[in-house]
Amino acid sequence: MSDPPLAPIAPPLLPLQVRALTLVIDGNRLLKDMTFELVSPGTTVIMGPNGAGKSLLLRTLHGLLQPTSGSVTWGGTQIDHRVTRRQAMVFQRPVLLRRTARDNIAFAQKTRGESDAGVIDDLLERVRLTGHGMTPARKLSGGEQQRLALARALATAPEILFLDEATASLDPVSTRIIEDIVTTDASKGMKVIFVTHNRHQAERLASDILFLSDGEVCEH
Repeated sequence: MSDPPLAPIAPPLLPLQVRALTLVIDGNRLLKDMTFELVSPGTTVIMGPNGAGKSLLLRTLHGLLQPTSGSVTWGGTQIDHRVTRRQAMVFQRPVLLRRTARDNIAFAQKTRGESDAGVIDDLLERVRLTGHGMTPARKLSGGEQQRLALARALATAPEILFLDEATASLDPVSTRIIEDIVTTDASKGMKVIFVTHNRHQAERLASDILFLSDGEVCEH
């Protein structure tokens, strides 16, 4: 009996190439002819004043918004479900299911057709929520909820991780835990794209920084 065929190896998602990216919503030109390239793993920090387009750019890179013109390619591939399923995003305000902490992570696993209680245990430990697995997510503190949101994102084993001001207004302990996980995973080859207003946080995390102003890239 012959061996079953090997599953095809997915091409890498890097480099990310953004060319003349423009986003118009309700007649307002919010992203304007953005062109840049991200080639290497590590943490790219996106900074800029309020209204600069940071969150809009992140959502466009993740395929949640469609550009009005221009292009976004990951490893030479246009954004589609095959690309986005290899990515994960953590928002400023955690979006969690009305279930226990364990069930939130298990749900993320199921989206990939997986179920591994050991991985759930490991993720709960990584985000310092061991002992809270059976706690309803809505009963966790704000910092604990955000750490759970990160664990749920990591449960999908993303190659690209987006964080949209994920530590804004968090307590120092939760911020440090999230930063440590980001630093560790980026050092192992994950590409992290992190939006923050905090210059000191950028200095701690960034391998490169993308500065936005009024919907344009002003420096990289």
